[in-house]
Amino acid sequence: MHILKLSDVYFPRINGVSTSIQTFSQALTAQQVQVTVVAPNYPGDSAADGVIRLPSRRVPFDPEDRLMHRSALRRLPQQLAQAGIDLVHVQTPFAAHYAGLNLAQRLGVPCVATYHTHFEEYLFHYIRFLPRAALRSMARRLARSQCNALDAVVVPSQPMAETLSDYGVTAPMHVIPTGLDAEQFVPGDGRHFRQAQGISPERKIALFVGRAAHEKNIGFLLEVAATARKSRPDLLLVVAGEGPALAGLQRRAVQLGLQDHVRFVGYLPRATGLKDCYAAADLFVFASLTETQGLVLLEAMALGVPVLAIAALGAAEIVAPQRGALPASHEVAGFAAELVALLDNQTLRTTMGTAAIEFAREWNATSQATKLAALYRALVPNKLALAA
Repeated sequence: MHILKLSDVYFPRINGVSTSIQTFSQALTAQQVQVTVVAPNYPGDSAADGVIRLPSRRVPFDPEDRLMHRSALRRLPQQLAQAGIDLVHVQTPFAAHYAGLNLAQRLGVPCVATYHTHFEEYLFHYIRFLPRAALRSMARRLARSQCNALDAVVVPSQPMAETLSDYGVTAPMHVIPTGLDAEQFVPGDGRHFRQAQGISPERKIALFVGRAAHEKNIGFLLEVAATARKSRPDLLLVVAGEGPALAGLQRRAVQLGLQDHVRFVGYLPRATGLKDCYAAADLFVFASLTETQGLVLLEAMALGVPVLAIAALGAAEIVAPQRGALPASHEVAGFAAELVALLDNQTLRTTMGTAAIEFAREWNATSQATKLAALYRALVPNKLALAA
């Protein structure tokens, strides 16, 4: 079976969509599913097997992303006519969505999409000239229209499926989260990270990893750090990631007097520096209210880092079981008190770290890829014989 994954973003652009595409593509190989990814080209990207790069241009006011040329998207049906594509799996709701639908129709194959991003809750951060209520209504209508044009919708969590159902989405929905591959459980070197960053072994680190974007609610974590440091003057909030909100967050940290209590370390390579960063942390903190899954929570837990996070939307499925993670208050004072209590309790953090690893193992990439392959085969029944 040959699946085409079409996306407006992919590596070297770092985000959850890129990670999900790569993780599933690798795990699907064992399910006898071949995956070809179609994505924009980026300056300095390198050739990779199974990836077709289309000419693209910079998106105005957004230096991170690229927009694939319409002419290149229009040529896809001809380019892939002899490729034996059995199903088109769209990963993003922009140009890739409409190109994917057109390609599937031209090839006479099913089209599905993964709903990775909960746009309703953060469009107002980027489109400031329209009222928030109008943006929410627009996001809901668009999601309903796009999803109902598909043969099936993959959602990373049950809360997100319920949200789409409330929007009026009637297309079949399948809850299949992104899993973790075995490499995610290999620990890093926390001592090396602390030495490289000039952080003493005794200092307590609360870590956030993710894009420095408005919807991640990192500003809330800065407020939490400003409150918590009064009880724990040794607290250091480490923010690992880059993005459009970074400069504003750095300015806010100075305004709060957090120069000695916040460290922005930028993007860290996943296989090396990021693992060392996780290993150095005493606790992982997360306050986003817009996550469709909260994959980064599982990444921290796979390395034995206990989690304190607001249990909102998709993140709730990871936090609510309280197996290595605790739900946090939505209020700054409450979150800060919970943070301090965990930093004061080494025994509890150790117990949580052990439980976190066991919980994360239940979200392995193989089991999730098996579910996705089963969906593909249900939509392309003539391929069942090939999978036997």
